[in-house]
Amino acid sequence: MYSQLINLYTTLTGYPPCEITPVAGSGSHRKYVRMRGSVSLIGVIGTNRMENDAFIYESDFFSKRGINVPSVLAVSSDGMAYLQEDLGDKTLLDVIREEGESERVKYLCKEALTELVKMQSSTDGFDWNKCFPVVSLDRRSIMWDLNYFKYCFLKPVGIDFDEPRLEDEFVHLASCLENASPRGFMFRDFQSRNIMIKDNKPWFIDFQGGRKGPLIYDAVSFIWQARAGFSEDLKNELFDSYIDQLSEKAPVDYPCKKEIIVFRMLQVLGAYGFRGLIEKKQMFIDSIPGALASCIRYLDRGQYPHLATCLNRANDEFVAKEPAKELTVYVTSFSYKRGIPEDHSGNGGGFVFDCRAIHNPGRYQPYKKLTGDEPSVIEFLERESDIEEFLNHCYALVDASVEVYLRRGFTSLQVNFGCTGGQHRSVYSATHMARHIAEKYGVRVVLTHREQNKQMIYPAKV
Repeated sequence: MYSQLINLYTTLTGYPPCEITPVAGSGSHRKYVRMRGSVSLIGVIGTNRMENDAFIYESDFFSKRGINVPSVLAVSSDGMAYLQEDLGDKTLLDVIREEGESERVKYLCKEALTELVKMQSSTDGFDWNKCFPVVSLDRRSIMWDLNYFKYCFLKPVGIDFDEPRLEDEFVHLASCLENASPRGFMFRDFQSRNIMIKDNKPWFIDFQGGRKGPLIYDAVSFIWQARAGFSEDLKNELFDSYIDQLSEKAPVDYPCKKEIIVFRMLQVLGAYGFRGLIEKKQMFIDSIPGALASCIRYLDRGQYPHLATCLNRANDEFVAKEPAKELTVYVTSFSYKRGIPEDHSGNGGGFVFDCRAIHNPGRYQPYKKLTGDEPSVIEFLERESDIEEFLNHCYALVDASVEVYLRRGFTSLQVNFGCTGGQHRSVYSATHMARHIAEKYGVRVVLTHREQNKQMIYPAKV
């Protein structure tokens, strides 16, 4: 499978790689591997020659202008495989999950926006015809995304919409985006997962879908991305920082800021609909209510009344599908650096257990990259700490509430376990609590490891 990459590596360095390790990729079908030997490089096997050509051209163009992007060092004769600089494993999303809204996170986010402005404004001599799959964010490509939302989200949810009215509002939204200024190189998928941290500086990857478009689209995609979970204050601080820097390069007019936020969230809902409602992946289904609420918040009902009606109906549909008379216990592990999880039921209350007094396996090198669900970490905690005694006290407290909630017909109970990084002690505790409740009471339990973006649901036993 990797013969092309091995040949490229050997030709480039003079020696074959000693080790080849798969690297997790994005949502595309490209394959990534880390190739170690005399030097560590990332090998890429693409599925579309034009997509590869776009990345290779853009990488060369921007690296020559001092932008932090990986250099492409070797390309196969058929253009389907190439070697690029290895930027390491740490993404900005990883840092955000570990540190929350720390000063370092704020610094790195602002540095990423500074580098983005440099990239967006360094386009003299850029060949726009190299962009993939289209040269610019035009009305047609905008409508592709809006129709994706329509047919992969609204249709599967079962929302009966007026096609002509919705199309008219989509055309109006597309017109706003199409005419937004200033325009330049639009990264298009600018988010913390696509920003690597190397030497405490941001480096950009996965920009092969870039094209000409409204520049603030990238800033909005980054600042309002759901995975980062930025507070409103930080969102405003980052957006103001970006606008101040961009204004030094070109006049900035952004009356369509809310339209861009809504458009980006409609794209997300389309993706959640496809992955969740069509491909039946529960994590995406569970993410839909939050995305709907955010979209409704920023939508101008006066300009887009039918879209607002459709979104509200979808929101009602998901609220209606929540168990009305059955108890669901939400068990979550989290990092205190990112704050205590929100109460989405609106009822308040519940439990927050602090695991930081328990001996931390994360202090030891063999366990640093593992979680509390890994066998070696479980063994360490049960051998070297008093976590089992700690959990027995937690069980007694939570059991008492579950029994009262069941008698009184309450529908939601929240149980949170926090530690420093939300990775070891809290994960172990949350997993064991979820199993305990599911096995003892047979109620529906939603287990979420927030910092790992993982979720598991124990269905109610009939």
